[in-house]
Amino acid sequence: MNLAIETKKLVKTYKGRGGSGITVVDNLDLEVGAGEIFGFLGPNGAGKTTTIKILLGIIAATSGEAYVLGGEAGDIEVHRRLSYLPEKPYYYEYMTGLELMRFYASLFKIKDEAKCIELLRRVNLGNDFNRPISQYSKGMQQRVGLAQSLLNDPELLFLDEPTGGLDPIAHIEIRDLILQFREEGKTVFISSHELSDVERICDRVAIINKGQIVAQGRLEHLLAGGRVEITADGVDQAMHDALMAPERVVSLKSGRLILDIADTDDVNSILDSLRTKQCKVQSIIPRRKRLEDLFIEAVGADDVAKGRERGRMTEKGEAVAVTETKEEENV
Repeated sequence: MNLAIETKKLVKTYKGRGGSGITVVDNLDLEVGAGEIFGFLGPNGAGKTTTIKILLGIIAATSGEAYVLGGEAGDIEVHRRLSYLPEKPYYYEYMTGLELMRFYASLFKIKDEAKCIELLRRVNLGNDFNRPISQYSKGMQQRVGLAQSLLNDPELLFLDEPTGGLDPIAHIEIRDLILQFREEGKTVFISSHELSDVERICDRVAIINKGQIVAQGRLEHLLAGGRVEITADGVDQAMHDALMAPERVVSLKSGRLILDIADTDDVNSILDSLRTKQCKVQSIIPRRKRLEDLFIEAVGADDVAKGRERGRMTEKGEAVAVTETKEEENV
């Protein structure tokens, strides 16, 4: 696989009080293939921002290796071939969309106003580029950010929470743009809490927790292994006990059985057993494994509970896009 990003045993340690060290990136081995959309996931404080800063050359690693587009992370020649859109970009709000594009174009020594206008039209701002940024909605600001990130025609884009806080229509527009980038052969590295978006558009993902990669691979492989829920009435305790087995979740209340099994289990045999005992099967519901399920498995129930206490996750354990804390900005 031709790699756009590769890290080997990457470590970042900060000095703590009393001389002790705080390791926020711990022996990170990461591979991102060229031309793919890659999701980089993890709870707040997991080390995502620190990893991105190392890949961009903003900070140096304590040890290990990091390569971007075939060169060492931070190489100025590599910088010319990539682009970065932070979660909360700062704009000069008195500028219009077109003036903003001209400003960023000048940093690349690009003097092509037609290109600036073309990129603004591409992100559906063709009728708004003469309006000041202060009048832009959050979705419009995300789109102008994507437009400026394309000025240097990058091979690799780093996008931090590109759909965070957007309304459903803006979500779709940004997702469609990211999919277009892949069609053009660009590599897109996305850090996001929006798991449903990541599941829709990413080819591969990595989940980081406490500085370490806890899952990495293609989504179809990571999400293999769904579940099936069988509900039946008229079930006695003997049948309940007969159905007990490892990897099965069996509950019985007032004659109603709810059986949760792996989709690789012998569903037909279970149904035959229930029908033989004159039990009435009420429903058979297959459930595909979701990225949310994988995320919760990977980071552990204790981290989900901590996140819930901080209001960062719902009662179902679903990750919520939130403003990162000061601590996360530094790790």
